[in-house]
Amino acid sequence: MGSRWQVEVDRGVCIGSGLCVSTAPDGFRLDSARQSHPVKDEVDAREAVLAAAEGCPVEAIVITEAGSGEAVFPPEE
Repeated sequence: MGSRWQVEVDRGVCIGSGLCVSTAPDGFRLDSARQSHPVKDEVDAREAVLAAAEGCPVEAIVITEAGSGEAVFPPEE
């Protein structure tokens, strides 16, 4: 079994650019207020989800390892 990620979007930071949806359309949706949210809170580790987080212009997406809580993105410094 592969890695699982916990995905969260800080809706107080999200500006609704939609880049996450275009990068990982099966991972993110925009609601009626144009705020992003993950389709599922926990997902299989996938490059598209990581690329969406990395491409977010306001870094509103946080990814951690499911179970351990270890930071995936943004990386711990």
